[in-house]
Amino acid sequence: MTPLIELRGIHKAFGGVRAVEDVSLTVFPGEVVALLGHNGAGKSTLMKMLAGAYPIDSGEVRVAGKVAAIQSPADAQNLGIETIYQTLALADNLDSVANLFLGREIVTRWGTLDDYAMERAARDVFHRLNPNFTNIRVPVRSLSGGQRQVVAISRALYFNASALIMDEPCAALGPEETRMVHELVRKLKAGGVGIFLISHDMPDVFGLSDRLSVMKNGKTVGTYRTSEVTEDEVLGMIIAGKKVTRVPECFEPQSSTA
Repeated sequence: MTPLIELRGIHKAFGGVRAVEDVSLTVFPGEVVALLGHNGAGKSTLMKMLAGAYPIDSGEVRVAGKVAAIQSPADAQNLGIETIYQTLALADNLDSVANLFLGREIVTRWGTLDDYAMERAARDVFHRLNPNFTNIRVPVRSLSGGQRQVVAISRALYFNASALIMDEPCAALGPEETRMVHELVRKLKAGGVGIFLISHDMPDVFGLSDRLSVMKNGKTVGTYRTSEVTEDEVLGMIIAGKKVTRVPECFEPQSSTA
């Protein structure tokens, strides 16, 4: 298998501070790779470079095996990389349809907004993720956290994302809404989407990810199959930077090495 996204030897410094130092990471189609570490470990900076928000100082990004130049968020989107931030980046005063197409609206041949086409497309993609989500014409401020995640994920899906960066997708959600988001992630996996999951939540990490990678002080501590390490071992990597030695590191999913 060719990795969907491959980061090779990525470096990033802010003045004299080395935020990311020689980090390599991959995600394959239909795989969730969790990225963990304390605040300031470098994980968000790494993903912001992949998303085009920060320029890469040195290193290489490959998308589907080809070297990619990502210098802006538009470059990342054109390569099929979408980001779902913890804040979801939704306009609270607009409804779900308007948020889905915000900045990328469908227009008629006369240059006017094609509201009918946008609503029809929105209902289709929302239904694929959650058939019970029907109140799509109310301002998103009135939606539940789980429904807001549906809108954010649908925006990525509609614009043909092949890779997603999800930043703390279950933060501040209740048990039922968390269950809904977990189900959404599993549907994305089944559809072949590759996901980088930034999370501090161990149930999310162990419930959703195939592999996990821990960063500390801008460097990678280790990358392992999630099923082969324990929560205590992961915490040891996060807190003390202690590698797991009883199992080998793993840089590919199980199916590609079986």
